[in-house]
Order: sequence, then C-alpha cells, then structure tokens
Amino acid sequence: MTMTPAIEIAGLTKSYGEHAVLGGVDLSVPPGTVLALLGANGAGKTTAVRILSTLLKADGGRAVVNGYDVAAEPAKVRASISLTGQFAAVDEVLTGRENLVLVAQLRHLADPGAVADGLLARFALTEAGGRRVATYSGGMRRRLDIAMSLIGDPPVLFLDEPTTGLDPQARLEVWRTIRGLADGGTTVLLTTQYLDEAEHLADRIAILHQGRIIADGTLEELKRLLPPTKVEYVEKQPSLEEIFLAIVGHDGAAAQEAR
Repeated sequence: MTMTPAIEIAGLTKSYGEHAVLGGVDLSVPPGTVLALLGANGAGKTTAVRILSTLLKADGGRAVVNGYDVAAEPAKVRASISLTGQFAAVDEVLTGRENLVLVAQLRHLADPGAVADGLLARFALTEAGGRRVATYSGGMRRRLDIAMSLIGDPPVLFLDEPTTGLDPQARLEVWRTIRGLADGGTTVLLTTQYLDEAEHLADRIAILHQGRIIADGTLEELKRLLPPTKVEYVEKQPSLEEIFLAIVGHDGAAAQEAR
C-alpha cells in the first residue's frame, strides 16, 4: 500500500532576473514525518518554503501540499498549512492567552477561549498565559508562536529556521515540541542551518545545493554515501553545549521563566 505524500514537488524552478535560485527541485515528504531541508545561505530553502506556502509563485514545475496544487488551489493549501518564520510572530503587548484567542477568532473557531487554554496546557504555558509576551523568554515565545500556528489543526507545518537566535536550552524546548508534533501526525518541513538540529529531529534529510536536491534520505542512508568508517580510538571531549547544559541543568530554563 502506498501512502500519498503530504508534500510533493516536481521540477520546481524560480529565478530572480538572471539568477536561478531553484533549478528543478524534486522532493517528496511522507505524512507525519519531519523533513529537514538543509543548504547554505542563499541555497533557496526559504524560497522553496514561500512557494509551498503560496506566498511566492514558482516559474515552473509543480508543487502539491496535502493533495492540493499550490498554483491552482492556493486557498485550499493555505487552509491545510501553517508557517512559522525565523522570528516569533507574537504580539508582545498581549498576553500569551490573548494571542491565541485572537488567532482562534480570526480562524472563526468555536470557543476561542477553550482553544487557547488547551494549547497553553499542551505547550506548558498555562502559568504564563496571563502574562504579557514581552516578559517571555526566547523559548517561551517560540513555543507560543508554534502553538499559534497549530490553531485549526493544520496537517502540514512549515518551520523556517525556527531556532535561530535561541540559547541551547530554548532550542531543546523547541526540539521537544517539534518531535511531539510529528509523533501526533503533523507533517513538518523544517529548514535549518544547524546540522545537529537536523540530526536530532529529522526522519528524512534533503540537501539543497545550487538550486537542486542533491541528496535525500534518512540519516543512515546519507551516511552510506560516504566511504566506510575508519575506526580509531580517541579521547572524546564534551562539547561546549554539553558542558553548558551539565552546569546549568535542563531545568534551568524553567527556573528562569518563573522569574
């Protein structure tokens, strides 16, 4: 039995003047998985996401999201997705709960208050729900931003470099959130420049280079593209991130948020 892809791209192209950003991208994302789209700055990651989310028109090729053609059925695509950019799109003057209620009202959902309360509980923000977002830490803002993007239960979520600028503890909070979404059946397309982020989160990894996908597969499949590993015994030194988290503790972020 074959499973219809949640996202499917064939021959996608996009140029700005004489500069070709996407030169024929092919990609397929199974439902309920996290796909990490990797690439250097200017590789076209954000351009691809903007096309898939109907914010930008492709020059050629075809893109289908949740069974809907991006070019021919943009309204149905928008009803099926949510997009979270590099910076949290939250209103700092409002409280966390007010942000969620506002989005639920804009989506014309029944009982916006109940929707907001449910998401605050789901993202461990209930105690902070009555506080202005201006008082939130970076990790809390990002969790609230993702919570807002899930209002209406979109089956497909685009995350464009969601942990840019976050400290190590906040990044771990967001990682747990993203993994939980995929475990609950949400399809996540994640763009990131952090290779460890892709390694921790992604079910599949695609590498975008010079406008094309040059590798696509699981981490184990990509590892097999390299020569056999040479085994050497060396002393492993902890990374700075491991040292930081060992000293501060994984619960340090919660202590900071409570202040």
